[in-house]
Amino acid sequence: MNRSSLTAQRLVAVFLLGFVLFNYPLIAIFNKPSKIFDIPLLYFYLFAVWALLIGLMVWVIERRKD
Repeated sequence: MNRSSLTAQRLVAVFLLGFVLFNYPLIAIFNKPSKIFDIPLLYFYLFAVWALLIGLMVWVIERRKD
């Protein structure tokens, strides 16, 4: 399997992870009136997942070539 194919498969996996994490049942779990660092829990979750997905994409794309 060549390098670009492996990278593409990993990016598809990151996309699917994002699809699952931004899906309604998980978002509904975090839609509560509580706060973290004075930020509503839902907003904190959305921003954290968004940042995690960006970090994973950077890690997949910029991974050191062996």
